[in-house]
Amino acid sequence: MIRIFIFFFTSLILTNCSLNENSKIWNKKKKIEVDANIKIIFDEKQIIYNELNENINLNLSKIDIKNKILDDKNNFGVQNYSGKLKKIKNYKFSKFKYENEKDLTPLFLKDGIIFFDSKGSIIRFSNNQKIIWKKNYYSKFEKKNNPKLSFALLDKKLVVVDNLSNVFLINLENGNLIWKKRNNYPFNSEIKINDDRFFVIDLNNVLRCYFIRDGSECWNYETEKTLTITNSKNSLLISENTVYFINNLGDLTAIDLSSGALVWQLPTQSSEIKNITYNFENSKLVSEGKNIFFSNNKNEFYSIDLKNGSINWINNISSSLTPILIKNFIITISDNGYLFAIDKEKGNIIKIKDIYKIYSNNQRKKIKPTGFSISQDKIYLSNNDGKLIIIELKTGNVLKVEKIARNILSKPFLYNNYLFMIKNGAVVQYE
Repeated sequence: MIRIFIFFFTSLILTNCSLNENSKIWNKKKKIEVDANIKIIFDEKQIIYNELNENINLNLSKIDIKNKILDDKNNFGVQNYSGKLKKIKNYKFSKFKYENEKDLTPLFLKDGIIFFDSKGSIIRFSNNQKIIWKKNYYSKFEKKNNPKLSFALLDKKLVVVDNLSNVFLINLENGNLIWKKRNNYPFNSEIKINDDRFFVIDLNNVLRCYFIRDGSECWNYETEKTLTITNSKNSLLISENTVYFINNLGDLTAIDLSSGALVWQLPTQSSEIKNITYNFENSKLVSEGKNIFFSNNKNEFYSIDLKNGSINWINNISSSLTPILIKNFIITISDNGYLFAIDKEKGNIIKIKDIYKIYSNNQRKKIKPTGFSISQDKIYLSNNDGKLIIIELKTGNVLKVEKIARNILSKPFLYNNYLFMIKNGAVVQYE
């Protein structure tokens, strides 16, 4: 009833208000200069792009190398990697029951990695692939339900949440359990840590704040529930004293980090779209300066003002991949394989390049990107066909296609001048 009332109240306002250029509503109607290069057919998911300025090179001189794998604002930028793509290590684990797991992330340490296996065992590997410790804190019943874990690290303590409603704190040195709690609903997001607390979103679209010392809840903020479950993780970021998160209905919300009070909220989807959330996916939120950037698979790429939630611009790009910010550019790849370079300030599309033209028309219908990372001069794009496509950053030209696995690959992770990818049964490391 509340949503119906809001709908009619909003409709009444729209029919009587003037066109305010700074309004969140009317900003969505701004036209992007290259709209003529985009053609939408049948529905929102089926979109055809034409290449644009494909022979123009991007000016990427003197770009900063961030070389980090964790960031409160998800602004990873360009990572250091020389690009030899020579396989040197396999960190092996028991295979997952389902082979379509793409949204998995190892925890990278200076002396190794932490990951998990099909039964939820947490494994700390050394750099020479030896197991330092392996711990499992699940019952027999839970082990059969394919636990899916997310990690975050503070000093020598490992925070773990899963899709079975559990939250743990573990000693990094020996894997021993410090405490274990249980939530009412499974968790479905990345984890962010700030001082003595951490933040995570559950499947009921509730942002929860916990104290690290004992797992007690500081506060929670509930957004609208959904009747469907998505396989992709919800995203959150922290900027100053505010935590920003987007739920699987497309509602972007800003919450005061200390008190849990609402700062602002911006719904990005209509009621009609919210009724079909089973195939709705957002990218990760990325923040730089005064803005948040993100996209979804409903042909919307947003720039949002951090302070008040107003829309700076929207462009017609369908992508569930995390965008990467480089100088004045935003780089993203659409769900049907087009590389985009976007002007960060105005949202104008500078360049469109068709990466998937290396596939036949029949092949590309089955191919979807799973993630990408950027080094000093190359883009590394992974796909659900087990292939890694190496692209020249400046030109957008495909340099090489490498077969890594028989099926879906995780996003490529660049860390400490190495490239890592997860296939079913192993984390593979390349120099």
